[in-house]
This record gives sequence, structure tokens and C-alpha cells, in this order.
Amino acid sequence: MLFRSWEPALLDDPWPAVATVADHVGVPHLVVTRHALVRQVLTDAVTFRPENALDAVTPMPVAALRILARHRFRLPPTLANNGGASHPQIRAAVAAALHPSRVQAQRPWLTGLVRERVAALTAELDAGVPVDLYAGLAADLPLLVLARLVELPDAPVSAVKDFARAALELFWAPLDAERQLVLAAEVGRFHEVLREFAATGGGLAADLRAAGHGPDTVVGALFFLLVAGQETTSQFLTLLLHRLTREPGVLAGLRDGSVAVADVVEEGLRLEPPIVTWRRVAAVDTTLGGTAVPAGTSVVLWLARADRDPAIVDTSTGLVPQEAGPGSPEEFRPGRRGSRRHLAFGAGPHRCLGDQLARMEAAVVVAETAPLLTGATVVRPPWCPDNLTFRMPDAFVIRRG
Repeated sequence: MLFRSWEPALLDDPWPAVATVADHVGVPHLVVTRHALVRQVLTDAVTFRPENALDAVTPMPVAALRILARHRFRLPPTLANNGGASHPQIRAAVAAALHPSRVQAQRPWLTGLVRERVAALTAELDAGVPVDLYAGLAADLPLLVLARLVELPDAPVSAVKDFARAALELFWAPLDAERQLVLAAEVGRFHEVLREFAATGGGLAADLRAAGHGPDTVVGALFFLLVAGQETTSQFLTLLLHRLTREPGVLAGLRDGSVAVADVVEEGLRLEPPIVTWRRVAAVDTTLGGTAVPAGTSVVLWLARADRDPAIVDTSTGLVPQEAGPGSPEEFRPGRRGSRRHLAFGAGPHRCLGDQLARMEAAVVVAETAPLLTGATVVRPPWCPDNLTFRMPDAFVIRRG
């Protein structure tokens, strides 16, 4: 999914190298769909800079900016929007907090928690009660894991979730002015919590302070971590579980051991990523796929479409097709060649530092919920709002039979 208003124009030619379109406020963008070109942009941080990664898609009115200013809201270059000399050092601190060995140490605890939740959900289903797998399983799970790896502000889970979703909407959705004011107030209030924690908190915040980073940088790193480090993963878990209800062959393979959990996760990341686009800005006049790209051009990388590029996906291996026609990259075929070449975590110097964390969480959830999903009927599929970058699914309700 991309901005819904863009889809008809882009899909007239299923696989253009690039396509110039206009967004909902008339700002021109260069949309890149081919896997090789998307990867080229992501790995060339000199020609294509990350400074626009967190720019608001819908320009904020003065009233919204004043609300943010009252809360001393700032997003200086830290992680995703940082193309400067400080990026490697900030990135190293986050990488240490999310080191694969620390992530794997959480697996037994997470497995126990997921089993408890799945048992409770199964009991409700057995009693004939529909259950919401987003609210009952996926929504807060990544945040709870992240809190065990990185010291976070002492705030209710619901407050963190509300802030994260408000931030994703404020910066990446098409909005009217009234909605922007509401979201600015929500984001601004939690930003004050982050600012206080940045000054006194331990863990990553303390490490960044000790390295000489000021409070704005610490807040910026925490801001992005609370969005990218947990909200996107809860979205992915919801999207993947929904997809598996439509893949009985995959569920059967998980039950009898013929399909590997890790392969299901990778194919899920390829076909059901929570992040569908990312942005860069051309730093110099250049060309991309034969198209001239003037300096200053906003480049939208359609990650989700690139991962369906026939040039990278082997259509001859994997499970028997369940839905699409023969050879379709849309088929969910765990283990096929090319499945792991997806760009769900980006590429290059800004590749997602939480990739192993997300993979571990998804593997546990898939392994433990496969029996629950078998034979389930979807009562309410997840609904995703219009958003340039994030899918943001909500309730996902199933019942038995």
C-alpha cells in the first residue's frame, strides 16, 4: 500500500524504473519501485541523503508548530534522519543495546509470555468467544521486550502506544489542520516525558549523555527507538498473523515441521512489511534508472513493491501456490530463493538496528500461534489508514470455525 491517491497512476505500469507523481499537497516526488534501484539509493548515502526521512508529509500549520514549540519538541539528526558525523557513534550505542546476544537472551522469557497469552486466547476461542489478536497478543509485546533491553521512561504502556501511533500519523499521514492540532498535542506531551528521562534516565540515555550528546540528541534517539523499535514490530506481527490465516498450506507445514519458522518470518517480511516506503533527498544532480534527478528532489522508495520485483524472487521453488497464479511474486512461499533479499529493514548505513529483535519476536509468535490460527475464521481483518510509510493495522478479530 502506498498513498491511495497515488496507486492508480503508478500501477498503470506495474514495473517502471521510476515514476514522477504529485502527492496530496502537490509536492513532486520521484517514486522508485525496482529493487535494484531502491537498494542503490539506500546504499549511496552521499548522493541520496537521509535528512528528509522524518519531515512531515503534510506541512504543519503554524498553530500545530506552536503547540510543539510549547513542549520544546525537536527532532535533531540522530538516527534515521542523520547523515552527519555523529551518526555512527549514536548508531553504535543503540546497536550495543540491541546486540543479538542480548536479544536472544530474552527468547525464553518471551516464549513463556506468548504461551500464556495464546493459552488464554485459545480458551476464549474454545468457549465460542471471538478474540482480538492485535489487542490480546501483538500490540504491547514488542514494547515489553524492548523495555527489558533498553531502560525506558516510567510511563503506562497505553501512553507509549498512543504516542507512537500519534507520531506515525502526524509525520507520515495526509491530514487536515484540526487533526494535526490534536496529534501535535499528543506527541508534544509525551515528548516532555522523553526530555525529562533524557536528562536523568539510565541505560541508553545515560550512555549517550556519557558520550557527550546533548539532551535534544538523546530525546531524538529515544523518540525514534520507541517508534521503530516496537510499534513497527507489533504492526508486523498483526499483519503476518492475518496473512497466515489465508495460508492453510503454510500452517500445515508449520505443524508437521516441513516449513521452517524462520522462512515464514522472512517471507512475511517480504510480503507483509509494516513499513512500505522510505524517503531520501538527492544531494546533487544525478540520474536514477535513466531518469534525471535534480538536486533537492524528494525520492520515495517503495520498499514493499520492490520486494515483489520479479527480478529478485524465484517463482519456481517453495510451497504449492495457494492463491495467486503460477509464478507470481505475490505468493507466500517460505524458503524460496530471493525471499531473504527483501528490504523490510532497509539497506546500507541506515539499515534497521532492530532487525534481529523483530525476527526473534516474530519467530516466537509464529511458532506459538500456528495451532491457534489453524481453522480460524476472520471476523474482522486489520484495517490500515492512509499513510505514506506505515501500515498501522488495528483490531484483528478471529473465531473458531
